[in-house]
Amino acid sequence: MSAATKDFAAQPLPPWRRAVLKVGSSLLAGFEGGGLDPRYAAGLARFIESAREQQREVVLVSSGAVAAGRSRIHTGGDGLVLRQALASLGQASLIAFWQQLSSVPVAQVLLTHDDLRNRRRYLNARASLRELLRLGALPVINENDTVAVDELKLGDNDNLAAAVASLVDADLLLIATDIGGLYSGHPQRDPTARPIGHVATVTPELLVAASGGAGALGTGGMRTKLEAAAKAATAGIATALFCGRDAEVVAALAQDRLHGTLVAAHSDRLRARKQWLRHAPASGSLHIDAGAANALRVRGASLLPGGVVAVEGEFRRGDVVELRVAADGEAIGRGLVQYNSVELGRIKGRHSRDIEAVLGFRYGESVVHRDDLVMLGGRTPAEVGAIAADPTGAVAANERNRA
Repeated sequence: MSAATKDFAAQPLPPWRRAVLKVGSSLLAGFEGGGLDPRYAAGLARFIESAREQQREVVLVSSGAVAAGRSRIHTGGDGLVLRQALASLGQASLIAFWQQLSSVPVAQVLLTHDDLRNRRRYLNARASLRELLRLGALPVINENDTVAVDELKLGDNDNLAAAVASLVDADLLLIATDIGGLYSGHPQRDPTARPIGHVATVTPELLVAASGGAGALGTGGMRTKLEAAAKAATAGIATALFCGRDAEVVAALAQDRLHGTLVAAHSDRLRARKQWLRHAPASGSLHIDAGAANALRVRGASLLPGGVVAVEGEFRRGDVVELRVAADGEAIGRGLVQYNSVELGRIKGRHSRDIEAVLGFRYGESVVHRDDLVMLGGRTPAEVGAIAADPTGAVAANERNRA
């Protein structure tokens, strides 16, 4: 039995179908500036592969570009401009590193805070990540250190991971650390420190204690992990902190068992999103045919342009629209639209493969994605599809428990 499994008894992970996994430099950097070391990353890569075999999706937020760059050009110092240059040197090595450990194509995605603050960039990043997941690729995300400056930087990859979890509508945020999880004191300095397996709320007192000094919770960087967990919790996403250096702990994740700390979500993500979509002001309406209405109601499908009969109102990409059955005008759903009203007027009734030929670009094959859609009087299409595709029944059981 490892130290982490001894300190942290196994607990079940919340049901999940899409997770964001954050891996820090301490798990990747080699000794004495030796670039990237796969000894811990290999186990995490096996977990990602196991998740794929279970029809689950993982988005990877990975540090390590600076360490990889420093191994290519040996230099001292640690200023912002130098780190930007080293990150630029190391990005290709970082992606190649993960590609060697992955059986599927790896895609590099670089983000800054400005990308997530700007409406157009946010929607573009969201659409790109969804498309990568649909294609079966492994997105590897890092902060764009090459162009980021202090006022635009997200600050660290823990907080970046929390932002990405919200961006991609993840069910779970996984943060791999170099210790077992959260402790009541510094485990190497305080002999009375006890492991904390569950955190209901990240309190200001907890953050202060995690800042460092006597009685600090963990061995460094724990405050940013708790900050990230607090942000994820606000978005309805639970966070699991675990030791990425412990092969037994990492292997247990594939069986939905956590040896570490679970930070609870403040609310159910799907329920909160459904409520928001149900009550947010609509900017227009899409009139859809009977086939599309049936696909939404029965199969939990996304709305494709071929099912759109007419477009009503003026709206922008990302606005909320009502979905109405063309035959009788009945409102059956509401969702976030992926194309504006003018663009939809041009592609309505067309096959998804024709979108780029007509518009000259394509944000995705759907007009309203199932993750952004709520059926009036029922579950979201994402919930319908998740329950139908869940081989273990975990999602359905969770639904019954919430009811």
